[in-house]
This record gives sequence, C-alpha cells and structure tokens, in this order.
Amino acid sequence: MAWFDLGVNLFSSQFDHDRAELLKRAQAAGVEHWLLIASDLREAQQNIAWCQQHPVCFSTAGVHPHQADQVSEGWQQQLRQLAKDHTIVAVGECGLDFNRNFSSEAGQLKVFSEQLSLAKELQLPVYLHERDAFHQQYDLLQEHQIQHGIAHCFTGNTEQLKAYLDLGLYIGITGWLCDERRNQELVAALHFLPLDRICLETDAPYLLPRNLAPKPKSRRNEPAYLPAIAEQLARLKGVPLQQVQEQCRLNSLQLLNRTGVSL
Repeated sequence: MAWFDLGVNLFSSQFDHDRAELLKRAQAAGVEHWLLIASDLREAQQNIAWCQQHPVCFSTAGVHPHQADQVSEGWQQQLRQLAKDHTIVAVGECGLDFNRNFSSEAGQLKVFSEQLSLAKELQLPVYLHERDAFHQQYDLLQEHQIQHGIAHCFTGNTEQLKAYLDLGLYIGITGWLCDERRNQELVAALHFLPLDRICLETDAPYLLPRNLAPKPKSRRNEPAYLPAIAEQLARLKGVPLQQVQEQCRLNSLQLLNRTGVSL
C-alpha cells in the first residue's frame, strides 16, 4: 500500500543526523510521498531545495503564528515568489495560536489574514494551525471565503469539526488519535468525519503514535510510522485498512491539486 504523509517537519533539529535514512525507512514502510511543513520563509527555502532533489516530496510555504512578529519588511512578496516554485503546493503553516502567544495576537491576525489573501490570489490551499483561537480563526476563514485547505493536526471537538467541514476543508489526523490520555474529543468527533475528508499526517518528529509496539528508543516520530495512525483510524471507523489508505491518499492528492499528476 502506498501512503501519503501530509505533514513532516523535516528540518527539525531532531532530524539533523539522518534525513536520508528517514526517507529510506519511510519508503520501506510504503510511505511514498511527503508534504514538508514550513514554519517560516527560511524553512520553505530549505524544503524547496530538498524537494527539488527528491521528487516524492512537496512543501508548504508560509509563516507559522509563532513567527508572526518576526516577519521582515517585504515578506509578502518573498512568499509570493517562493510559492511560484513547482514544489510549493499550499500556503502555510499559517493560522492563530493564542495558547502560547509567542507572537502578539494583533501580529498573528495581520500575518494570517495576509496569507489567506495570498492563498486566494494564487489559488493554493491553506495549511492551517489553530490553538485556543478557533472562533477568531473561523471568522477570518469566512471573511476571506476560504474553501480549500486543511485543518492540520486537528484535535478539536465535534462542533469545530463540523464548522471546518462546512467550509469545505479537509481534516488532518495525526498520532493524537492514538493517545488515549487526551483523544476523547477527537474520537467523539470522528463519528461525524467522512473518510473522504481525512488526510493522514505524522507531524514528525512530534506526536509519536502510542499504539506503536515496540516504541522507538528515541521517542521521535517519523513518516515510517504513518500506518500506525491509519490502523487506529481504521479500527475506530470500522473500515478496512486498505480503504483508509486508498481514500486518504486520494484526499491528499485532491487537496494539493495533484490528481492529474502521475505519482
């Protein structure tokens, strides 16, 4: 089975010593394609360079809410230029994070709004982050008439899920689903989540699936572990694992406007 990991933080320092081996292990596990997540413009450039050497990978380009107060003058034009590269398939990781507030709320709102405008201009999907800011984020998505994108690493409740689905968004499911200590709201929401709106992502190196056996000594997540998330999803949805693989891969291709491309 061929899997698509729709969320990899490849240039995390946790991968500094074995990026090439990471790809080999993923391919051995059937995880053939990755979407690399960019948290700022520098990381987007790193991702582009990697993707140009590894055609099985794609990337986002954008500014994470944690980085909103650090943008430099002219960042919007820089992002517009980066997005012209053929490896860039989404704007993000962008959104709002009022939990940690590493950037000011005003700064986050401004930078997020500008990225939504750019995504509409470039006709690219948005790759969304949200924490403790759902209503503000939802209002901006409505204001910009966003209908194409993904709620990355969704951990919310049923009400939030239905609101995102009503906008037309895909839902990113990670190893959070495998964590019995904190997955209760997500498991409850899953009953209202159609299989044709789910994309699977590891968010590696974070959110190691707790259903892995044996667990890696490093406690580090990586794309090779994506099938463990799918197994949990298949069990909870009561569908065959192969159906999860086929549908979620198709969903990822549709999200990224790659259904007509041979992968």
